[in-house]
Amino acid sequence: MELRQLQYTLQIAAERNFSRAAEKLHIAQPSLSQQLSKLEKELGVLLFQRNTSSVELTYAGEKFVEQAQVIMDAVELLRQEMSDISQLRTGRVVVGSMPITGAHLLPRVLPVFKSKYSDVDITLLEDSSMNLEKLTASGQTDLSLLSLPLEIPTLAYEVLGEERIDLAVPPEHPLAARGAQGVRTLLEELKNEPFIVLKKGQGFRKMTVDLCREAGFEPRIVFESNNMETVQSLVAAGMGVTLVPHFIARAPRSEFVPVYLPLAEPVPGRTLVIAYRRGRYLSRAAEAFIATFKDTVVRLADH
Repeated sequence: MELRQLQYTLQIAAERNFSRAAEKLHIAQPSLSQQLSKLEKELGVLLFQRNTSSVELTYAGEKFVEQAQVIMDAVELLRQEMSDISQLRTGRVVVGSMPITGAHLLPRVLPVFKSKYSDVDITLLEDSSMNLEKLTASGQTDLSLLSLPLEIPTLAYEVLGEERIDLAVPPEHPLAARGAQGVRTLLEELKNEPFIVLKKGQGFRKMTVDLCREAGFEPRIVFESNNMETVQSLVAAGMGVTLVPHFIARAPRSEFVPVYLPLAEPVPGRTLVIAYRRGRYLSRAAEAFIATFKDTVVRLADH
Protein backbone atom coordinates (compact mmCIF):
# COMPACT_ATOMS: atom_id res chain seq x y z
CA MET A 1 0.00 0.00 0.00
CA GLU A 2 1.40 3.38 -1.02
CA LEU A 3 0.58 6.90 0.17
CA ARG A 4 -0.36 7.95 -3.32
CA GLN A 5 -2.97 5.19 -3.39
CA LEU A 6 -4.50 6.62 -0.23
CA GLN A 7 -4.52 10.06 -1.83
CA TYR A 8 -6.12 8.68 -4.99
CA THR A 9 -8.82 6.88 -3.01
CA LEU A 10 -9.66 10.00 -1.01
CA GLN A 11 -9.96 12.07 -4.17
CA ILE A 12 -12.27 9.54 -5.84
CA ALA A 13 -14.39 9.47 -2.67
CA ALA A 14 -14.59 13.27 -2.67
CA GLU A 15 -15.49 13.58 -6.37
CA ARG A 16 -17.60 10.41 -6.77
CA ASN A 17 -16.29 10.44 -10.33
CA PHE A 18 -13.12 8.96 -11.83
CA SER A 19 -12.71 11.59 -14.54
CA ARG A 20 -12.96 14.55 -12.16
CA ALA A 21 -10.70 12.84 -9.62
CA ALA A 22 -8.06 12.14 -12.28
CA GLU A 23 -8.25 15.76 -13.41
CA LYS A 24 -7.78 17.07 -9.87
CA LEU A 25 -4.86 14.68 -9.34
CA HIS A 26 -3.31 15.60 -12.70
CA ILE A 27 -3.01 11.99 -13.84
CA ALA A 28 -4.61 9.98 -16.63
CA GLN A 29 -7.88 8.25 -15.78
CA PRO A 30 -6.60 4.78 -16.83
CA SER A 31 -3.66 5.19 -14.44
CA LEU A 32 -6.03 6.15 -11.63
CA SER A 33 -8.26 3.12 -12.29
CA GLN A 34 -5.21 0.87 -12.46
CA GLN A 35 -3.88 2.06 -9.11
CA LEU A 36 -7.27 1.61 -7.46
CA SER A 37 -7.65 -1.91 -8.86
CA LYS A 38 -4.15 -2.74 -7.61
CA LEU A 39 -5.03 -1.48 -4.13
CA GLU A 40 -8.35 -3.36 -4.02
CA LYS A 41 -6.57 -6.56 -5.09
CA GLU A 42 -3.99 -6.11 -2.35
CA LEU A 43 -6.67 -5.47 0.29
CA GLY A 44 -9.01 -8.18 -0.96
CA VAL A 45 -12.05 -5.90 -0.84
CA LEU A 46 -13.99 -3.66 -3.20
CA LEU A 47 -13.73 0.00 -2.15
CA PHE A 48 -16.08 1.48 -4.74
CA GLN A 49 -19.23 0.28 -6.44
CA ARG A 50 -18.98 1.46 -10.05
CA ASN A 51 -21.92 1.93 -12.40
CA THR A 52 -22.58 4.00 -15.50
CA SER A 53 -23.81 7.10 -13.69
CA SER A 54 -21.92 7.24 -10.39
CA VAL A 55 -19.22 5.86 -8.12
CA GLU A 56 -20.28 4.98 -4.59
CA LEU A 57 -18.28 3.84 -1.57
CA THR A 58 -18.85 0.31 -0.32
CA TYR A 59 -18.93 -0.41 3.40
CA ALA A 60 -15.28 -1.40 3.25
CA GLY A 61 -14.61 1.77 1.26
CA GLU A 62 -16.17 3.98 3.92
CA LYS A 63 -13.97 2.41 6.62
CA PHE A 64 -10.90 2.68 4.40
CA VAL A 65 -11.52 6.36 3.65
CA GLU A 66 -11.91 7.19 7.36
CA GLN A 67 -8.53 5.69 8.21
CA ALA A 68 -6.84 6.94 5.03
CA GLN A 69 -7.81 10.50 5.97
CA VAL A 70 -6.26 10.02 9.42
CA ILE A 71 -3.04 8.72 7.86
CA MET A 72 -2.80 11.52 5.28
CA ASP A 73 -3.45 14.11 7.98
CA ALA A 74 -0.64 12.62 10.07
CA VAL A 75 1.70 12.73 7.07
CA GLU A 76 0.82 16.37 6.40
CA LEU A 77 1.26 17.23 10.08
CA LEU A 78 4.72 15.63 10.07
CA ARG A 79 5.68 17.44 6.89
CA GLN A 80 4.56 20.81 8.21
CA GLU A 81 6.21 20.32 11.59
CA MET A 82 9.52 19.40 9.93
CA SER A 83 9.22 22.46 7.70
CA ASP A 84 8.68 24.69 10.72
CA ILE A 85 11.56 23.10 12.60
CA SER A 86 13.85 23.84 9.67
CA GLN A 87 12.67 27.50 10.02
CA LEU A 88 12.15 27.82 6.30
CA ARG A 89 9.73 30.54 5.25
CA THR A 90 8.34 28.33 2.54
CA GLY A 91 5.10 26.43 2.48
CA ARG A 92 1.65 26.22 1.01
CA VAL A 93 -1.69 27.28 2.46
CA VAL A 94 -5.01 26.33 0.87
CA VAL A 95 -7.54 29.03 1.76
CA GLY A 96 -11.27 28.66 1.23
CA SER A 97 -13.33 31.82 0.84
CA MET A 98 -16.90 32.93 0.45
CA PRO A 99 -16.88 34.58 -3.00
CA ILE A 100 -18.54 37.86 -1.99
CA THR A 101 -16.64 38.58 1.22
CA GLY A 102 -13.40 37.22 -0.17
CA ALA A 103 -13.61 39.43 -3.25
CA HIS A 104 -13.50 42.50 -1.00
CA LEU A 105 -11.15 41.35 1.77
CA LEU A 106 -8.58 39.15 0.04
CA PRO A 107 -7.22 41.92 -2.23
CA ARG A 108 -6.34 43.75 1.00
CA VAL A 109 -4.87 40.69 2.74
CA LEU A 110 -2.89 38.88 0.05
CA PRO A 111 -0.51 41.70 -1.03
CA VAL A 112 0.44 42.33 2.61
CA PHE A 113 0.97 38.63 3.28
CA LYS A 114 3.00 38.05 0.10
CA SER A 115 5.22 41.04 0.88
CA LYS A 116 6.24 39.33 4.13
CA TYR A 117 6.15 35.68 3.02
CA SER A 118 6.97 35.77 -0.67
CA ASP A 119 7.93 32.07 -0.80
CA VAL A 120 4.65 30.82 0.67
CA ASP A 121 2.19 29.65 -1.98
CA ILE A 122 -1.45 30.57 -1.40
CA THR A 123 -4.10 28.50 -3.18
CA LEU A 124 -7.60 30.02 -3.15
CA LEU A 125 -10.78 27.99 -3.32
CA GLU A 126 -14.10 29.86 -3.61
CA ASP A 127 -17.41 28.21 -2.75
CA SER A 128 -20.61 28.73 -0.81
CA SER A 129 -20.33 28.78 2.98
CA MET A 130 -22.15 25.45 3.20
CA ASN A 131 -19.70 23.71 0.86
CA LEU A 132 -16.70 25.45 2.42
CA GLU A 133 -17.54 23.96 5.80
CA LYS A 134 -17.56 20.48 4.25
CA LEU A 135 -14.29 21.09 2.40
CA THR A 136 -12.63 22.38 5.56
CA ALA A 137 -13.91 19.47 7.65
CA SER A 138 -12.54 17.00 5.11
CA GLY A 139 -9.15 18.71 5.05
CA GLN A 140 -9.38 20.00 1.47
CA THR A 141 -8.69 23.51 2.75
CA ASP A 142 -6.27 24.45 5.52
CA LEU A 143 -8.27 27.54 6.44
CA SER A 144 -11.60 28.99 5.35
CA LEU A 145 -13.10 32.45 5.68
CA LEU A 146 -16.60 31.97 7.11
CA SER A 147 -19.08 33.63 9.44
CA LEU A 148 -20.73 32.29 12.58
CA PRO A 149 -22.59 30.15 13.31
CA LEU A 150 -20.81 27.11 11.87
CA GLU A 151 -22.94 24.04 11.23
CA ILE A 152 -20.25 21.33 11.39
CA PRO A 153 -19.10 20.64 14.98
CA THR A 154 -15.68 19.25 13.97
CA LEU A 155 -14.58 22.74 12.90
CA ALA A 156 -12.59 25.05 15.15
CA TYR A 157 -12.11 28.74 14.42
CA GLU A 158 -10.42 31.99 15.34
CA VAL A 159 -12.45 35.18 15.37
CA LEU A 160 -11.28 37.78 12.85
CA GLY A 161 -13.66 40.53 13.91
CA GLU A 162 -17.19 41.84 13.97
CA GLU A 163 -18.89 43.38 10.96
CA ARG A 164 -22.08 45.40 11.15
CA ILE A 165 -24.92 44.93 8.69
CA ASP A 166 -26.15 47.95 6.70
CA LEU A 167 -29.32 48.63 4.73
CA ALA A 168 -29.16 49.43 1.01
CA VAL A 169 -32.05 51.30 -0.64
CA PRO A 170 -32.65 52.98 -4.01
CA PRO A 171 -31.63 56.68 -4.19
CA GLU A 172 -35.28 57.70 -4.69
CA HIS A 173 -36.56 55.64 -1.78
CA PRO A 174 -38.28 57.61 1.04
CA LEU A 175 -35.76 56.21 3.53
CA ALA A 176 -32.74 57.38 1.51
CA ALA A 177 -32.78 60.89 3.02
CA ARG A 178 -32.23 59.49 6.50
CA GLY A 179 -28.52 59.07 5.83
CA ALA A 180 -27.96 62.84 5.73
CA GLN A 181 -30.33 63.35 8.64
CA GLY A 182 -28.54 60.86 10.88
CA VAL A 183 -31.74 58.90 11.46
CA ARG A 184 -31.38 55.16 11.81
CA THR A 185 -33.87 52.67 10.38
CA LEU A 186 -35.59 49.89 12.29
CA LEU A 187 -35.73 46.51 10.58
CA GLU A 188 -39.46 46.35 11.34
CA GLU A 189 -39.99 49.29 8.98
CA LEU A 190 -38.98 47.07 6.05
CA LYS A 191 -41.77 44.51 6.45
CA ASN A 192 -43.67 45.73 3.37
CA GLU A 193 -40.58 46.27 1.21
CA PRO A 194 -39.59 44.00 -1.69
CA PHE A 195 -36.26 42.31 -0.93
CA ILE A 196 -33.45 41.36 -3.27
CA VAL A 197 -31.25 38.66 -1.76
CA LEU A 198 -28.54 36.14 -2.55
CA LYS A 199 -29.54 32.66 -3.66
CA LYS A 200 -29.89 29.73 -1.25
CA GLY A 201 -26.66 28.11 -0.12
CA GLN A 202 -24.94 31.40 0.64
CA GLY A 203 -24.60 32.18 4.32
CA PHE A 204 -25.55 35.84 4.09
CA ARG A 205 -28.88 35.03 2.46
CA LYS A 206 -29.79 32.94 5.53
CA MET A 207 -28.63 35.76 7.81
CA THR A 208 -30.82 38.28 5.96
CA VAL A 209 -33.90 36.07 6.25
CA ASP A 210 -33.20 35.28 9.92
CA LEU A 211 -32.81 38.98 10.81
CA CYS A 212 -36.12 39.80 9.16
CA ARG A 213 -37.84 36.97 11.01
CA GLU A 214 -36.36 38.17 14.31
CA ALA A 215 -37.88 41.58 13.50
CA GLY A 216 -41.28 39.92 13.16
CA PHE A 217 -41.80 39.51 9.42
CA GLU A 218 -41.02 37.25 6.49
CA PRO A 219 -39.11 39.13 3.77
CA ARG A 220 -40.97 39.43 0.47
CA ILE A 221 -38.24 38.23 -1.91
CA VAL A 222 -38.69 39.46 -5.47
CA PHE A 223 -35.24 38.77 -6.97
CA GLU A 224 -32.33 36.47 -6.17
CA SER A 225 -28.74 36.50 -7.42
CA ASN A 226 -25.44 34.69 -6.82
CA ASN A 227 -23.60 38.00 -6.94
CA MET A 228 -23.77 40.78 -4.36
CA GLU A 229 -22.76 43.34 -6.98
CA THR A 230 -25.87 42.38 -8.95
CA VAL A 231 -28.02 42.55 -5.83
CA GLN A 232 -26.78 46.08 -5.07
CA SER A 233 -27.25 47.23 -8.67
CA LEU A 234 -30.84 45.97 -8.70
CA VAL A 235 -31.48 47.84 -5.47
CA ALA A 236 -30.03 51.01 -6.98
CA ALA A 237 -32.29 50.53 -10.00
CA GLY A 238 -35.33 50.71 -7.72
CA MET A 239 -36.26 47.01 -7.67
CA GLY A 240 -36.16 46.60 -3.89
CA VAL A 241 -34.02 46.85 -0.76
CA THR A 242 -31.42 44.56 0.79
CA LEU A 243 -29.06 44.08 3.70
CA VAL A 244 -25.32 44.34 3.02
CA PRO A 245 -22.24 43.46 5.13
CA HIS A 246 -20.54 46.74 6.00
CA PHE A 247 -17.12 45.75 4.61
CA ILE A 248 -18.64 45.28 1.15
CA ALA A 249 -21.24 48.05 1.34
CA ARG A 250 -19.78 50.15 -1.45
CA ALA A 251 -20.82 51.38 -4.83
CA PRO A 252 -21.07 48.55 -7.36
CA ARG A 253 -18.92 48.82 -10.44
CA SER A 254 -21.75 50.21 -12.53
CA GLU A 255 -23.83 53.33 -12.98
CA PHE A 256 -26.35 52.00 -10.46
CA VAL A 257 -25.38 53.09 -6.94
CA PRO A 258 -27.62 52.41 -3.92
CA VAL A 259 -27.77 54.45 -0.72
CA TYR A 260 -26.33 52.75 2.36
CA LEU A 261 -27.97 53.38 5.73
CA PRO A 262 -27.04 52.27 9.26
CA LEU A 263 -29.68 50.27 11.08
CA ALA A 264 -31.05 51.15 14.51
CA GLU A 265 -29.78 49.71 17.77
CA PRO A 266 -29.19 46.92 18.44
CA VAL A 267 -27.24 47.06 15.19
CA PRO A 268 -27.21 43.62 13.55
CA GLY A 269 -23.84 42.19 12.70
CA ARG A 270 -21.95 39.04 11.88
CA THR A 271 -18.77 37.49 13.24
CA LEU A 272 -16.14 36.70 10.62
CA VAL A 273 -13.91 33.75 11.44
CA ILE A 274 -11.09 31.69 10.00
CA ALA A 275 -12.14 28.06 10.38
CA TYR A 276 -10.08 24.88 10.27
CA ARG A 277 -10.61 21.26 11.21
CA ARG A 278 -10.43 20.72 14.96
CA GLY A 279 -7.14 19.13 15.94
CA ARG A 280 -5.46 19.99 12.65
CA TYR A 281 -1.89 21.24 12.95
CA LEU A 282 -1.54 24.83 11.74
CA SER A 283 1.78 25.61 10.11
CA ARG A 284 3.60 28.87 10.74
CA ALA A 285 2.49 29.99 7.30
CA ALA A 286 -1.17 29.34 8.20
CA GLU A 287 -0.78 31.14 11.53
CA ALA A 288 0.86 34.09 9.76
CA PHE A 289 -2.02 34.22 7.28
CA ILE A 290 -4.54 34.31 10.13
CA ALA A 291 -2.62 37.13 11.83
CA THR A 292 -2.50 39.15 8.60
CA PHE A 293 -6.25 38.65 8.12
CA LYS A 294 -6.97 39.80 11.68
CA ASP A 295 -4.96 42.99 11.20
CA THR A 296 -6.83 43.73 7.97
CA VAL A 297 -10.28 43.28 9.51
CA VAL A 298 -9.34 45.44 12.52
CA ARG A 299 -8.21 48.27 10.22
CA LEU A 300 -11.42 48.07 8.19
CA ALA A 301 -13.55 48.07 11.34
CA ASP A 302 -11.89 51.30 12.46
CA HIS A 303 -13.09 53.10 9.30
